[in-house]
Amino acid sequence: KLSRKMHELSIALGIVKIAENETAKANAKKVTKIELEIGLLAGVELESLNFVWDSAIKESVLEFAEKEFTIIKGIGKCIDCDTEFDMEYIYDSCPKCNSNFKGILKGKELRVKAIEVI
Repeated sequence: KLSRKMHELSIALGIVKIAENETAKANAKKVTKIELEIGLLAGVELESLNFVWDSAIKESVLEFAEKEFTIIKGIGKCIDCDTEFDMEYIYDSCPKCNSNFKGILKGKELRVKAIEVI
């Protein structure tokens, strides 16, 4: 469990760094809102990210920012039969032909979509 939280802590600290860089570029003082897009297949545990968030943003430009997560569902495309299908886990197989060979079209995203600053 601890290593899981360390992973999310490093992600949160990376988000803080991005926000600080963007705030500096805009000659702003703080962030009022940050919007994040996180794919279901990105390997980020939202519960853990929320758990470490407050300590990661303490005394940063994000300390008082509203945060908004948009979850992007996983979509795969079977390499064997070309079927597109919803994926909940990275190891999901094709529902049509049961193949494990697929390309991931959506769901691995982890990005800062927008930052509002003042």
